[in-house]
Amino acid sequence: MTFTLNVSERTEKGKKLQALRAAGKLPAVVYGPKHEAMAVSLDMKEFQKVFNEAGESSVLVLSGVGEDTEVLVQDVTYSPVKSRVEHVDFYAIEKGKEVTVNVPLEFTGEAPAIKLGGSLTKALHEIEVTCKPAKLPHEIVVDVSSLNTFEDSILVKDLNVPDGVKIENDAEETVAFVAEAKEESEEPASLDMDAIEVEKKGKEESEEETEK
Repeated sequence: MTFTLNVSERTEKGKKLQALRAAGKLPAVVYGPKHEAMAVSLDMKEFQKVFNEAGESSVLVLSGVGEDTEVLVQDVTYSPVKSRVEHVDFYAIEKGKEVTVNVPLEFTGEAPAIKLGGSLTKALHEIEVTCKPAKLPHEIVVDVSSLNTFEDSILVKDLNVPDGVKIENDAEETVAFVAEAKEESEEPASLDMDAIEVEKKGKEESEEETEK
């Protein structure tokens, strides 16, 4: 699925950006190895809608300024006060070149080992992949129904990825497993204050004998 965003070149900088945001526009910058840095703006609501659906691992197409440009969301800055997007960095992809991106893992299914009293542990939530932009998966599905016992685990090498997609993580790295629930330790025995007093008194008497 192709996600397209309409952008326009901007000249606003510094304090003028507040007025731009107040008008519903989002300041951004586009740059890359073969793309000269360019300041742009786009509709804030349109970006939020596309970003919520596409995420950081999907290729977006910027349209409206010269030739359409394929980009990845490189960085998103949020307002600490209003919790809204304040600025976006777009990384322009070099045509014909592969990209290396972190792709989120989507866990599905039920692990039978959980019924044995365990809990599902997700050791990884995303993996790094390298591929052509057109091959870039939006997410990678992890089916945990193969976790039948506490000894079972899903490794990076067990993941299914589309043809043309290379996983950069260590093949033996653990993705998920079911951890056995630890039994609650018994409550510590109550202290016998009388025994402590007797021991303390005996120690004092022993020290007195030594001093003599």
